[in-house]
Amino acid sequence: MTKLLLSLHVLAAVLAIGPVTVAASMFPRALRRTHSAPGDREALTALRMLHRICRVYAAIGIAVPLFGLATAGSLGVLGSPWLIASIVLTAAAAALLALLILPAQDTALTAAQAGNSGTVPRICARLAMLTGVFNLLWATVTVLMIVRPGSTTGA
Repeated sequence: MTKLLLSLHVLAAVLAIGPVTVAASMFPRALRRTHSAPGDREALTALRMLHRICRVYAAIGIAVPLFGLATAGSLGVLGSPWLIASIVLTAAAAALLALLILPAQDTALTAAQAGNSGTVPRICARLAMLTGVFNLLWATVTVLMIVRPGSTTGA
């Protein structure tokens, strides 16, 4: 059962978190493109698509910590410091996405659709920074999951 849970946890991480990190990272560039060419429908469509990917896969991403906690319980490592650190970092990444990145993308998309170009550069810079922090949090969690102190894998 542990191998099944671990497999589902890893698959959920790859299939849910991967698209969010990529789409969120691409959003600022697409926003700049939309800002530089206000009448470009293709640029606006790409911006909408990236935002939708972020929203949908963020919701699907809830499966990652659920499978992770089930796996940790199965392995008997729920009290391990590396796991607690991973849980805290995962919660921070989820909060960053839900409370700052997705609302900023909403604001940027509304501004781009309305042709309100005055706020776009500031939103774009903020989104790039927030997305960088979000990706760094996930990279740290990934490293903790692979290296995890006290691992029996010999790594």
